[in-house]
Amino acid sequence: MNITFLSHTPVYQGDVPSLTFAAVADGERVECIISAEALEDHFGAASWREEDLRLAFESHRSSIEGAAEQMLSRFGCNPVMLRSGYFRFREARANAASIRS
Repeated sequence: MNITFLSHTPVYQGDVPSLTFAAVADGERVECIISAEALEDHFGAASWREEDLRLAFESHRSSIEGAAEQMLSRFGCNPVMLRSGYFRFREARANAASIRS
């Protein structure tokens, strides 16, 4: 699967505090969303205010897009929602793998 991310500024969603960003997977535009909670818990957002969420996103854009790419590769060209629990699970798996090594 060929996946690229558009370099546009993510769109703030105030009704469900989150940021939406876009990917193109095999020629199809796919909506990706990261929750405010995930940005705060895992990427250092100071609050759920739009400015703080955007700053955290831009500071960690490659990691966030990498997580979205992993989800798209696994589940196809469907919208992606990255929540805090996903990153907790991902970090726990990485820690377990490093302990086994």
